[in-house]
Amino acid sequence: MSTSQNRLTPTPVRQDAICMCAHGQACSSFAPGHAVHLIQARLVSATPGEWVDAIVTATDAAGTALVHTLDGAPVELWNGAWAAAQPTAELAAGAPVAYHPRYHVLSVGGRLFNTLAL
Repeated sequence: MSTSQNRLTPTPVRQDAICMCAHGQACSSFAPGHAVHLIQARLVSATPGEWVDAIVTATDAAGTALVHTLDGAPVELWNGAWAAAQPTAELAAGAPVAYHPRYHVLSVGGRLFNTLAL
């Protein structure tokens, strides 16, 4: 005899999920601007020709960073970890970074950040 399983629909599960990056802890979401998913990290490593070199021009306490590509195009990015705490020291104005626009990943000193393009 099998027991009936109490299956939750996606709606209550989604409502119960709270992203912990807002509290300075490990992020529990893989949405743009939150944690880097393993598949996302593998995809950016598999497409090295799509990285764009950029320079950080400004950051703020709200988690936003403005970077300019070497062509001069501005890209405004947000990350939850930057919003929870001050951005990493490597993300200071003038720092070289690499941006992967297809998978919205910013590489800062070899560390990957899932970003939300604003």
